[in-house]
Amino acid sequence: MPQQHVLSPAAHARLKAELDELRGEGRIDIAHKIEAARALGDLSENGDYHAAKDQQGKMEARIRQLEAILIDAQIVDAPAADGAVGIGTVVGIRFEGDDDVEQYLVGHIEERHDSYEVVSPGSPLGSALLGKGPGDTAGYEINGNTITVEIVSVETA
Repeated sequence: MPQQHVLSPAAHARLKAELDELRGEGRIDIAHKIEAARALGDLSENGDYHAAKDQQGKMEARIRQLEAILIDAQIVDAPAADGAVGIGTVVGIRFEGDDDVEQYLVGHIEERHDSYEVVSPGSPLGSALLGKGPGDTAGYEINGNTITVEIVSVETA
């Protein structure tokens, strides 16, 4: 069963635009590069041809990745303002034994936020944080060790 990807409207629009660009101009540009490289002659020792084919393979892989994300994407608006950690919230946490507060955006890795690192809600940390509020603690296990964090703040992104 395919994994459902939860995206913000902005991330969905950005990924859709990237997919459209790759399917259109991206494929056309690669085809021109391959055609130009073929015109140079012997393909067995043609670095331009091999580079263009490699670029084509990477682009096609990204197209498949975007299609897989977008085909079953669930688009969520801003989270409810109930003070609990949810998808689309920015959570400030303090790791046990540390005084620094780190902020994370809870969401799909494709959210790519400039100000915050993204933590997936399906990751050990992300799933431990979901539903918690400021003042709560959450524990999760990594490599047999339990790590405890304190939720300091929860806000909408």
